[in-house]
Amino acid sequence: MQVFGIDALVRIVSHFAFIYLAFWAIRSLRIENLFKSFKETQVRLTLMMLAIALGYTCSNFFLEIILLCKNIFLTFS
Repeated sequence: MQVFGIDALVRIVSHFAFIYLAFWAIRSLRIENLFKSFKETQVRLTLMMLAIALGYTCSNFFLEIILLCKNIFLTFS
């Protein structure tokens, strides 16, 4: 039963780490120039939602690769 708790903790940490990395990368694009002036709240919300979508997708990709590698190694042992 403990394995499920550790797996959940790894998934949560992975999701938050990739969301942070996506937010950090998106901020360098200077995307606020595409929005109208004085719409700072909407720009921040858009950046946050884009970072969540991108970070979650990347995190799921890497977690799936790790799971597939684990399954391959368990097949041969």
